[in-house]
Amino acid sequence: MPKLKTHRGAAKRFKATASGKFKRSKAYKSHILTKKDHKRKRHLDTDTFVSDADIKSVRHMLPYA
Repeated sequence: MPKLKTHRGAAKRFKATASGKFKRSKAYKSHILTKKDHKRKRHLDTDTFVSDADIKSVRHMLPYA
């Protein structure tokens, strides 16, 4: 069986943890930041996990993670 290709866009966005979950960054932190308050921007900085509904598709895109 041939080697599987990694989805390069997904590889840049998701990192696998030791327990098998995937970390991701939150959206809405790239521009138009002046109208967002400090607390909102601070919470957008923290990493979170991919939801259970999306883990199957992320695992498919990152076969060797």
